[in-house]
Amino acid sequence: MASELTQRIQRNPQYQHLTKTRDALGWTLAILVLLAYYGFIVVIAFDKSLFATPIAAGMTTTWGIPAGIGVILVTVVVTAVYVRKANRDYDGLIKDILEKEVQS
Repeated sequence: MASELTQRIQRNPQYQHLTKTRDALGWTLAILVLLAYYGFIVVIAFDKSLFATPIAAGMTTTWGIPAGIGVILVTVVVTAVYVRKANRDYDGLIKDILEKEVQS
């Protein structure tokens, strides 16, 4: 059972707005990562020759290498975006909400 403080925090309009925006960002970024990973797998499944094609004539490096690196970079960038947003915006809001509700 939730404590009185927990219930007050959950009823706080700032907290409700924070959770909605944080959840929306989280789902958006998660979908972006899933699209990158599953897009890579779909290309492998349906057009193997695309990733097996050399980048330029006479090269041994194929398009699969930069595509794979791109998938990894997408996950790094998505993580950085979420961490930056959380540190810059969400942590301060959470601190403000907690201070306000504890003093009440």
